[in-house]
Amino acid sequence: MGKLSLSYAGHLSDRVRPLYDGSIIPEGINLHFIPLSPVQAFNRMLNGEFDCGEMSFSTYLIKAAQRDLSFVAIPVFPSRTFRHGAIYINRASGITEPKDLIGRRVGVPEYAMTAAVWARGALMNEYGVDPKKIHWVTGGLQSAGRRPLVPTKIPGVQIEHEEKRGLNDLLAEGVIDALISPQTPPALRHGDERLAYLFPDVPAVEREYYQNTGIFPIMHAVVIRREVYERNPWIAVSLLEAFEKAKSRCIEDLRIDEPLPISLPWIVQYVNSIRETFGDDFWPYGVDKNGVTIEALSQYLFEQGLTDRKIAIEELFPASLLAAQKIKL
Repeated sequence: MGKLSLSYAGHLSDRVRPLYDGSIIPEGINLHFIPLSPVQAFNRMLNGEFDCGEMSFSTYLIKAAQRDLSFVAIPVFPSRTFRHGAIYINRASGITEPKDLIGRRVGVPEYAMTAAVWARGALMNEYGVDPKKIHWVTGGLQSAGRRPLVPTKIPGVQIEHEEKRGLNDLLAEGVIDALISPQTPPALRHGDERLAYLFPDVPAVEREYYQNTGIFPIMHAVVIRREVYERNPWIAVSLLEAFEKAKSRCIEDLRIDEPLPISLPWIVQYVNSIRETFGDDFWPYGVDKNGVTIEALSQYLFEQGLTDRKIAIEELFPASLLAAQKIKL
């Protein structure tokens, strides 16, 4: 019997590149890796164009809460990022600390996007900023009219959709006071002194958050279309093992000190500092190493009114995979 052919959509990074170039092959699978931006991958996965691929983790949890069983996730997390550094302000707004966001107009590309859920969760749980006390403005960062993956209407939360202008321009001009965005506003990136980060020393704040909570925020997970998984349930373990191998190779490559594996001076010292903070496996896959983070996102979604209940980990991943936690490398 030949190998099963599967199409995969996702962004290209050092963690997954061996699956793209074919140097690591999932057992029993011919994986056709189509590199796409996250937004493209999410939308096309939701449209049923690929067998498996990257999905916004908050979107997956929201769908699970709604008992939408279109997809099955495996605990592979191609994107994870702390989000204190995703909060930007207009200096003229007078915002100097998180509580100053209360009563303000704050932009966000999509209210339910994972980056915004994590940022609001930290603001609420670490600094007492209630999302219901903010006027939210959604829309595209650079161009107008971006539409959400998940339609969002939450009692008690004021959400206005901007149709005509991008959030970057609205922030620079002071039409909105602050912005939560996974991408840096172009105006700030180009040196516009009207804009700044809410937290001036982002790495220090995010390290402290990790040390206090044990949370390394997950942005995306790998999902399989339900009908594909049910015809071939073995592919969940095969894909998980392959992604683990690819990620392990990436981490090993980052430990090479001569010649440098990537074009950054002092990368060896930086990797050593990361290992001191997170341990040797500083980008963990699997459920056992990510339980605290997954439960936190589930809690944040519930607190923010995006789900009607806190989703249990057992609802998110196949039972057979949860039973096979020991991954062969």
